Amino acid sequence: MKKIYFEDFKVGQVIELGSCTVSKEEIVSFARRFDPQPFHVDEIAAGESIYGGLIASGWHTGSLFMRLLYDGLLSRAASMGSPGQDELRWPNPVRPGDTLSARGLVKELIPSRSKPDRGLVRTVYEVFNQDGDTVMTMRGLGMFRKRITKNT
Repeated sequence: MKKIYFEDFKVGQVIELGSCTVSKEEIVSFARRFDPQPFHVDEIAAGESIYGGLIASGWHTGSLFMRLLYDGLLSRAASMGSPGQDELRWPNPVRPGDTLSARGLVKELIPSRSKPDRGLVRTVYEVFNQDGDTVMTMRGLGMFRKRITKNT
C-alpha cells in the first residue's frame, strides 16, 4: 500500500476513517479505570441521571476515535505525531451498542518554514452514531513528513 505524505493531502478532502461498535462491558470497563462517574459505571444511577441510562465517557469516545484515526489513516501515513488538538466536543452521548463512524475534512495545509521535511494538516473530525447523530467533534492538527526529493 502506498504511504501517504504531506503532499498527498488536499484542502476539502474528506477522509473516511471507518466504524466500530461499543459494548456495555467496554463502556463500564473503561470508566471504572479512567472516569468512574456514576452514569458511566452504574446502570441504576445512570437511569436516574439526566442521561436516562448508561453512557460512555467522552474520553472513551475520544479513545475509540483515535483507534479509527489510526486504522483509517495514520497506519498508512508518514505521521510524525501531533502538536495538539483543539475544540473537542461531545454534543451527544454514546450508549451501549452504538456503532460509531468517523471522518475528517482537511481544512488547511501548513508547510513548515523551519523544518522543510514536514508540514501540518489541520483537519476537522466528526464522529457519528448509527442514527447520524454527532457524538464528537474536534479540530485536529497532524504533523506529516514530506516526500524526500533529491536535487539533481
